[in-house]
Amino acid sequence: MKPSLRSFLCLLAILAATVLATPAALAAFPDKPIKLVVPFSPGGGTDAIARALGVGMSQVLGQPVIVDNRPGAGTIIGSDLVAKSAPDGYTVLVSTFAHAVNPSLMAKLPYDTQKAFAPVVLLARGPNVLVVRADSPYKSVADVVTAARANPGKLTYASQGNGTSAHLAGEMFTNLAKVKMTHIPYKGAGPALTDLLGGQVDMMFATAAAASSQVAGGKLRAIGVTTPRRAPALKDIPAVAETVPGYAVESWYGLFVPAGTPSEVVGKLNAAAKKATESAEFRKMLEPEGLSVSAGAPDELAEFVGTETARWSRIVKENNVKVD
Repeated sequence: MKPSLRSFLCLLAILAATVLATPAALAAFPDKPIKLVVPFSPGGGTDAIARALGVGMSQVLGQPVIVDNRPGAGTIIGSDLVAKSAPDGYTVLVSTFAHAVNPSLMAKLPYDTQKAFAPVVLLARGPNVLVVRADSPYKSVADVVTAARANPGKLTYASQGNGTSAHLAGEMFTNLAKVKMTHIPYKGAGPALTDLLGGQVDMMFATAAAASSQVAGGKLRAIGVTTPRRAPALKDIPAVAETVPGYAVESWYGLFVPAGTPSEVVGKLNAAAKKATESAEFRKMLEPEGLSVSAGAPDELAEFVGTETARWSRIVKENNVKVD
């Protein structure tokens, strides 16, 4: 047999083996642990939601689902890790508000947000909550506005990082209320809340998931929600918009995988995540915090993020929002 013919036949054999093996590999997914990459430090709302979700997903998938915290750079470090991971379904990004804002807020990203990721599921949506220490002199949103106008730049607000909902919630607040405050970014809600409790910062537009336990424990006081109207589960807390007309910011949580991940794998992850969000334990954690479960098809997440990206691109440009 001539060398060229032998090489051609070998190539055909390799291609045939690949085609036959691929369905079997997909059918076996998952056959090892899956990582949920959380682009924040442990202890915040995203971390708590990811850990609760991981427990439910592991029960469905039959493999451990492990939370991997990769904080920093306004979620870019963790997002970049996932963007550059193998598209096999074993590395999943727990995405938040920052995923839709960073493309317009950051001058340059190490990945193309639209091309680097494939949507899996939109998990939940809900308000941020403006919180102060229990002993703070600010007992209402109006108190904050009055103090900020009297002392431009003196009041500080924490966030879990540049580009996050807590950051942009503060930027929109200062813009619409026509006040100046100083933004202090952290590598996650946990460290930010620690400094708020310790008196290093004055307030935080925290996600409800991150702040609820401290509010319930009497260590923090919630003085406003960032949704246009009062949240049903937080109906005793006024909307910021009642004092600052036109104010509205919403936090959300979703799952993405690297682009190119087989649709069958995305489907399995979607089904497992949806099943996990249906559990009484998961809903018990979310609903008292004003978050509503919204698990649907992957395309629903893609459409939602597309709308959010366009909306915040306009807001960032109109308000000249810059990262610190």
